[in-house]
Amino acid sequence: MNASNPLVVVQELKKYFPVTRGLILQRRVGFVRAVDGVSFTIQAGETLGMVGESGCGKTTVGRTMLGLYPATSGSVVIDGDDILHSRGRDVLKIRRKAQMIFQDPYASLNPRWTVNSIVGEPMRVHKLFASDKERLERAKELLRLVGLSSHLLNRFPHEFSGGQRQRIGIARALASNPSFIVCDEPISALDVSIQAQVVNLLEELQDQFGLTYLFIAHDLSMVRHICDRVLVLYLGVMVELADRNELYEKPLHPYTQALLSAVPIPDPRKDRARKRTILTGDVPSPLNPPSGCRFHTRCPIAMDICTSVVPEWREAAPHHWVACHAVTTSA
Repeated sequence: MNASNPLVVVQELKKYFPVTRGLILQRRVGFVRAVDGVSFTIQAGETLGMVGESGCGKTTVGRTMLGLYPATSGSVVIDGDDILHSRGRDVLKIRRKAQMIFQDPYASLNPRWTVNSIVGEPMRVHKLFASDKERLERAKELLRLVGLSSHLLNRFPHEFSGGQRQRIGIARALASNPSFIVCDEPISALDVSIQAQVVNLLEELQDQFGLTYLFIAHDLSMVRHICDRVLVLYLGVMVELADRNELYEKPLHPYTQALLSAVPIPDPRKDRARKRTILTGDVPSPLNPPSGCRFHTRCPIAMDICTSVVPEWREAAPHHWVACHAVTTSA
């Protein structure tokens, strides 16, 4: 990986959703700050994990990066092209190399389309093949790549299980030959027995085609298995970023420590002996986030400075970034 020339560069990305009142004369009363100044890079061939509680902004980051939500401000550059400030054919050009695998395999596939239509649509939109016959052969090849029989092309989504539907969604994402894929909790809606199969498939496809992933997930154990680095979000802002082993073995931010303390350990003795961090209170509303550090209302080690001063995003250890007043920088 070339650290000086990342494939994906996200800078100060913000996404605010307006909140209005009134049925006829709608009046804007504020904004939900779903994503509030997120910046990171992803190297070619890397898998960056993004974790945090429900409502922290993970899915909004992924969808805004690909232009599915219009960004409030910031920039997203994918392979040298700024997707948020592109128009017309330039948007199609970028979307050909940046795709998404959605969380819900039941809602993300058109129930009125056959598998052939679903997988072939990106090829038609991007005009990748001259004839229907060529698109059909490519669709058959994609199904085989994701572990499905090509004889299933004329079936409809309701005829498949959840795991099979997610494989169809993966085949659709691969149809335009992308270099970058946002995996938005691709296994959370699947049975536990199927989750490992889908993750193994994603890893095999990454090795085969040199894909780059943003892997959004709740399952911290799975994130450590598949990801190279992990980014932790809380209430729309970044709190920690590090290599996976560094983050799991030496978490610096109190929020990260609380998340990891809830991950089950296979050894019952070790699980009973370890110290858990129990967070008190509810997650504040992104409509009116706390001043200073957004985590200070639930932080077990909060100080006076945390209530008024936003912590600086800094490198506390080599390649280990954190935003916390209580963390000191190592030499």
